[in-house]
Amino acid sequence: MSSENERPGGVPEQLALIRESVRKAKVPKAKPRTWRGAALAKELPIARVVVNKGVLHLDQYFDYAVPEELDADAQPGVRVRVRFGAGSRNVREGRREGGGLIDGFVVERRADSDYSGPLAALAGVVSPERVLSPEMLSLARAVADRYAGSLADVLQVAVPPRNARAEAKPSPEPPAPPAEPAAGTWERYQQGPAFLRALGSGGAPRAVWTALPGPHWAEEIARAVAATLASGRGALVVVPDGRSAGRVDAALTALLGEGRHAVLTADSGPERRYRQWLSVRRGAVRAVVGTRAAMFAPVKDLGLVVVWEDGDSSHSDDNAPFPHVREVLELRAAHDKCAFLLGSTSCTVEAAQLVQSGWAAPLVADRTVARAAAPLVRTVGDGELARDEAARAARLPSLAWQAVREGLKSGPVLVQVPRRGYAPRLACARCRTPARCGHCAGPLEAPDERALRCAWCGTAESDWHCAECGSNRLRAQVVGARRTAEELGRAFPAVPVRTSGRDHILDSVPGQPALVVSTPGAEPVAEGGYAAALLLDGWAMLTRPDLRAGEEALRRWIGAASLVRGQDEGGTVVVVAEPTLRPVQALVRWDPVGHALRELAERAELGFPPVSRMAEVIGGPEAVEAFLRSAQLPSDAEVLGPVPLPVADPGRARRPGDPPVGEQWERALVRVPPGSGAALAAALKAAQAGRLARGGGDPVRIRIDPPDIG
Repeated sequence: MSSENERPGGVPEQLALIRESVRKAKVPKAKPRTWRGAALAKELPIARVVVNKGVLHLDQYFDYAVPEELDADAQPGVRVRVRFGAGSRNVREGRREGGGLIDGFVVERRADSDYSGPLAALAGVVSPERVLSPEMLSLARAVADRYAGSLADVLQVAVPPRNARAEAKPSPEPPAPPAEPAAGTWERYQQGPAFLRALGSGGAPRAVWTALPGPHWAEEIARAVAATLASGRGALVVVPDGRSAGRVDAALTALLGEGRHAVLTADSGPERRYRQWLSVRRGAVRAVVGTRAAMFAPVKDLGLVVVWEDGDSSHSDDNAPFPHVREVLELRAAHDKCAFLLGSTSCTVEAAQLVQSGWAAPLVADRTVARAAAPLVRTVGDGELARDEAARAARLPSLAWQAVREGLKSGPVLVQVPRRGYAPRLACARCRTPARCGHCAGPLEAPDERALRCAWCGTAESDWHCAECGSNRLRAQVVGARRTAEELGRAFPAVPVRTSGRDHILDSVPGQPALVVSTPGAEPVAEGGYAAALLLDGWAMLTRPDLRAGEEALRRWIGAASLVRGQDEGGTVVVVAEPTLRPVQALVRWDPVGHALRELAERAELGFPPVSRMAEVIGGPEAVEAFLRSAQLPSDAEVLGPVPLPVADPGRARRPGDPPVGEQWERALVRVPPGSGAALAAALKAAQAGRLARGGGDPVRIRIDPPDIG
């Protein structure tokens, strides 16, 4: 304190000065939360806002008054806070007040409003950063309409949460376009160099690319991106997981150097991911590699979109409205008139349809080149398994043991097992009828090789026999990866055994001899490639109750076999499955395209997707029946079912949208022929919106183009 303030009477003197300063201060025009009595913006005083309310009956724009103080910042594309749900009764001085604060985006500034009643004012501008472009808004609207969803739900995926610290940092200046790359390993494909030249010259080719086995796919994607950047345009690559993103990231860095591309994955963390996203939105970076949510990345002057492994379930969002990466990138390619590349070592039925319809061209290698790059594939059928003493003792036929022994002489050996863990489900050793509990019909299991018990009710089973053939001998229906690793470890005690699965996924392994036991999709890359691979329990993958069982089994097998050395280097793959089955034959011939075309022909004959459009409606029996009765379905729609879904038990993991534990739900499928998909989505969306507006009742879930239809 100064000496003046210590004098007697100093405190009253200070208070007088404070009062005087308060009297002279400028009185605020209005309360910031309501802006009551505040002057509105002189030009375009109305802001049209999409609010963050993902319910279908509120899937529309709402008009708000723009206070003069927010005029400069409340521009189209910025985040705002608004009052929502006040009702028309709470009006003061001609302005609506009350309601809860909610986030939203300004999509337009207008001179007047279509709404005739009093408007609420914008509560505030969260940030002046324009994060929602007109192009992204148009794409999000198209995705919402295609999947019978709300715009707000799509924008939650398309625009990441704000991070103020990342937003405050400026983005670097964009680098000059790179030189057009050489064709490199694209020379192995019949139209590969021509595809790159078209990208480099500013063209927009569309291709379905069946990649050759081996490690070169990431470098080939990088060269396609570089060719697009050389033309002065941007590129977007979407892969199924972080491991794949890391490989494409490394390939792009090696080809173009640092700073020319952004990586958008969940592993990056919120601040770094938002900073990378902003650099793309601001135009500082024109190439993006990322996982599912990156399909909406706001790349400027988009010239190429790439989706790798479109059959992977990670490309389908688990939250409403459940968009699929492949479909979204098809929409972007059509809207932005840019190039499209769908790549995989296998081929989905949807990819085959794109080629058959003429929307995309095939990008494949000659058959002799493909067979030389692929490993030798050998099969082991049920008959050989039944006769083979080695198979009875350790679940592996003699051919598999021989392949392992020979492979370990020169490198690592991959063993693919359809499930992780240890405790297997059991089946009759003679006829393979699943072993069921006599009390509740649940599956029997033998955890840690102990006594039999039911996986559902826990009842012990001491005297089991097969209801079909009377045998009392059991076999593991699918033995887990941990159990398989233990078996192989005992058989090859001098060889290290590594496991890779959901809980611990290895990215790569050294090129030294080792046994690598992995679940499908978690196979690590081996330096120099695997010397051999065993694909176990193939019948368990093929007999799943799903329309895509054969396609998915072949995709998983080819994905694992692609990590094995080619025939010229002695690479061998042994698949334990019935040799006469179509997916097994396609693997032996290394012909995923032929398998996809035959599957497509069968689905066309049966009227199944992707030849038709289909939607599933899931909920309680009364709710599903009432919903289907109220929906104004297209005249050519066909309703299949409803059928009851399995009742979820407390011990099982639940996915988003699964029925509550213990409740009996039903599922109905609604099918329409080509050309009526948009009408079907609109009808289901209208029915759901009307139901929610009336108070709804029991929940009903809608999903357009479900990945699993049984």
